[in-house]
Amino acid sequence: MQQIYSIKGMTCNGCRADVENRLNDLQEVQKAVVTLDREEAVIEVSSDIALEKLQNALPDKYTITEHKNDFKNSAFAKADSVPSKLQQLKPLFLILGYITVTTVLLNYNRENWNEAMLDFMGMFYIVFSFFKMLDLKGFPTSFRMYDPLAKILPAYGWVYPFIETALGLLFLMRLQVDIALIATLVILGVTTIGVTKTLLDKKSIQCACLGTALKLPMTEATFIENAIMIVMAVFMLLS
Repeated sequence: MQQIYSIKGMTCNGCRADVENRLNDLQEVQKAVVTLDREEAVIEVSSDIALEKLQNALPDKYTITEHKNDFKNSAFAKADSVPSKLQQLKPLFLILGYITVTTVLLNYNRENWNEAMLDFMGMFYIVFSFFKMLDLKGFPTSFRMYDPLAKILPAYGWVYPFIETALGLLFLMRLQVDIALIATLVILGVTTIGVTKTLLDKKSIQCACLGTALKLPMTEATFIENAIMIVMAVFMLLS
């Protein structure tokens, strides 16, 4: 059963992600999709849920009310057109594809591909940190929804994009590589624990790997993305 609501008070994608995650945490909610431009929430519920309970789940700066638009122009009419997970993950696959192709072109004539791995890891961090930098205000809110360390230390979410940038530069410039590899294992290891828990709990939340500029669902692809970097880091340390 779907219900539609209007939500006031959202000013950025970070706000949208915060509202969506809080609604998805409610027991009666099976899936909530919040749109910033229409200021709407399409909520699939297992049983009727009171408007007051929805409001209590949100911070005071947000106001949720019953949707007043007619069916034709409402989010309910557009609910069936919500992109599939594969479509939503298209930007992630494109970015990883471009990074992979660039790495191959830079290193195709090398006998030892260890250098190629460093190039891939460096570009990975630089590109992914760039997208996080686009919304430094909203990123920490989305990130702490699943990263264990960011939940305990909110400031960690604010500095995380800069940590990624620094690690990317270290890999690309071949500076303190061992330290960068160990940092990769620790940072992405912690995040992967949070991603795994989210997947096992079957929660529908937004992945912040590309910041809030692109809306990506938390899926197995996010786990694989982190796992690739962790495997590369382990391999480089052992070699």
